[in-house]
Amino acid sequence: MFEGIEFVNKQFFWLMLALPLAILWYVLKYKKQTAELKISSLKGFKITSSALPKFKHVLFALRLLALALLITALARPQSVDVSTKTKTTRGIDIVMAIDVSASMLAKDLSPNRLDALKKVASEFIKGRPNDRIGLVEYAGESYTKTPITSDKAIVLRSLSEIKYNTVIEGGTAIGMGLATAVNRLKDSKAKSKIIILLTDGVNNSGFIDPKIASELAVEYGIKVYTIGLGTNGMALSPVAIDPRTGDFQYARVQVEIDEALLKDIAKVTGGTYFRATDNQKLEEIYNEINKLEKTEIEEFKYSNYQELYRPLVFLALGFLLLEFLLRNTLFRSFV
Repeated sequence: MFEGIEFVNKQFFWLMLALPLAILWYVLKYKKQTAELKISSLKGFKITSSALPKFKHVLFALRLLALALLITALARPQSVDVSTKTKTTRGIDIVMAIDVSASMLAKDLSPNRLDALKKVASEFIKGRPNDRIGLVEYAGESYTKTPITSDKAIVLRSLSEIKYNTVIEGGTAIGMGLATAVNRLKDSKAKSKIIILLTDGVNNSGFIDPKIASELAVEYGIKVYTIGLGTNGMALSPVAIDPRTGDFQYARVQVEIDEALLKDIAKVTGGTYFRATDNQKLEEIYNEINKLEKTEIEEFKYSNYQELYRPLVFLALGFLLLEFLLRNTLFRSFV
């Protein structure tokens, strides 16, 4: 098969084996037909020199070439132009609910929990080109950072802008963060809707019970993956703000994550609970979610075939006609 060309009936190429046999037959026949006459002198003979007899083998070459072209035509060559078109058949809408409380600045992940999360989440977003993604921030209260959109540039820019601030009320309102994420997805027409809810603490503020928010997610067919972020044991965490510099003061404190609540939210909604104790584990979790939630893509392949045997047949007939004309004109005296 040549590039861009296919042969439908490749078995006809076995006939090419007849070509060397035909050449052998021609050589043997030519030797038998060539007679030699030895004479002592050429005196008395009128000899004319002509180069034409030397070219009479062109007749056989033309016939042989015509035969090779006809065999190739029988193999039925076709040019193939293949084009593909992809269609997303199962879109997924995703909302990432991110805890931005002060404890997310703890340094048990490098450089801290929030920055580690932003790096991993950024790669996750880049790996979902066919899905719509939105962002929700929450601490003691929650709000939508970015509505669900297919524009990944907007989502990535918004993600990079997420940071701890004193504008949002302090605390960890898991129920509020989950409810806001559900609100962003409840009117979605996507066949699959998921929330990735991440926190490093316990539900200690907000006016919406996390279990009520979970029931809302179930009602709207939303699956929730929960992630508890923080090492086991003690972690270097912000405990107070230095009044002179305005920077956080750090101390080693016990990590507290309401794993029972996060497990219950995931179980009720059909999701999974994960625990991220370091940067590598966090990355593995997002990779696992990426594998669990695959967007189905259907690929359509279009092939345009064009038959190429006709020019070969016409060319073979042309060689045979040329051979016939030469045989009965220029080479008539030599064959």
